[in-house]
Amino acid sequence: MDEACAKVKLQNYKLSIPVQEKERELAQVRKEKASAISRQQYELAAQLRDKEAILEMGLTYEKSNYDRAIGKQPEVTEEDIAAVISQWLNIPLQKLTQTESERLLHMEDDLHKRVIGQSEAVEAVSKAIRRARAGFKDKNRPVGSFLFLGPTGVGKTELAKALAENMFGDERALIRFDMSEYMEKHTASRLVGAPPGYVGYEEGGQLTDAVRRRPYSIILLDEIEKAHPDVFNLLLQIMEDGRLTDGQGRTTDFRNCVIIMTSNAGARMLADTKPLGFTLGEAQEDKDRKNKVLAEIKNVFRPEFLNRIDEITVFDSLHYDELVEIIKNMLRDLRAKLAENGLTLEVSQEARELLVKEGSDTRYGARPLRRAVRKMLEDPVSDLYLAGMFKAGDTICASVGESGNIVFTPKKVEVVLTHEEIHPAEVNNGQNQN
Repeated sequence: MDEACAKVKLQNYKLSIPVQEKERELAQVRKEKASAISRQQYELAAQLRDKEAILEMGLTYEKSNYDRAIGKQPEVTEEDIAAVISQWLNIPLQKLTQTESERLLHMEDDLHKRVIGQSEAVEAVSKAIRRARAGFKDKNRPVGSFLFLGPTGVGKTELAKALAENMFGDERALIRFDMSEYMEKHTASRLVGAPPGYVGYEEGGQLTDAVRRRPYSIILLDEIEKAHPDVFNLLLQIMEDGRLTDGQGRTTDFRNCVIIMTSNAGARMLADTKPLGFTLGEAQEDKDRKNKVLAEIKNVFRPEFLNRIDEITVFDSLHYDELVEIIKNMLRDLRAKLAENGLTLEVSQEARELLVKEGSDTRYGARPLRRAVRKMLEDPVSDLYLAGMFKAGDTICASVGESGNIVFTPKKVEVVLTHEEIHPAEVNNGQNQN
């Protein structure tokens, strides 16, 4: 409250012109008095002291007149307090002032703007978050703990980024760890910091310090199956008690965090080919493959670890229609990059289909599609831009040429001329005759 009041007072304190003139004059007199004292001109310094006192009285009078003219004192509103809390906790202001229930009810729609497909995973995460926000969870545990399973490149990490942006308004609220860096016993201690007497004791823990700086955040643990068993012991305490003590004896609160772990364990079963002969239908086959994945992770992770996870979600492989939507998002991001250099990009429907065809691989998800965009769009446009073929303000049209490759041409600007511009002589003759 005190900081919010001080902030509002400073924002609304706009001095009038007479007050500003008095303050400048007073500052000049004080400067001259100090100079006279340093030169040992005490008589002049005494005169300036008297003048300073008169100016201070005049300044007080002008300020009182200004305060009476303003009349109403500035009020501290709910938004002002939210702004101060936002600066404290690194929570964006719009997420504090927006109605919580409204945002939670539309969470699936917001997440699907970035995550294409994966309806089951998005729905499971949204339900868990709503359940936690409604208060139907253990108050001593994190907001939610999730294990994302599935093949590579299907949106597991992207869903974590989208969830961070939706919940906290900023993708940077994602605290990410690649667990392949914590495969050894001595590296696992880096999460909470080295104990006293060991090298790195003063540095603190990488996980605990990050959460202490940003208590409202998403913690992403990539490829959790590669982590050392000591890491799972730490996670057991976090997911059960919502707190963790670092090497320096400080307790870190994880109750306002969302813990997301990704794993490729069992992903090979999702990519297996369909069996020969009679089948039970695509839906039943997908269900059977997911059940095999869930059975496989029981051989990878300990039961006490799986028992503390709120939701275990299996991601599906991407289909053609979903790749078409993903290419639209990638092209939107590419247009944003080109717009920084003053360029505009238009991609034909045939070029989009060619990109999807070149980058379509169900085993590797959307990453081949990103490589196709880089190879077939970004690299040629970069070369043409550096060669001077395109300049700021141009519109680049990407289409499929006769050779079957994507070609780039500048968009022709159609100029519509009026009759006066086409036949200026006739117009001038008509004016002279009149």
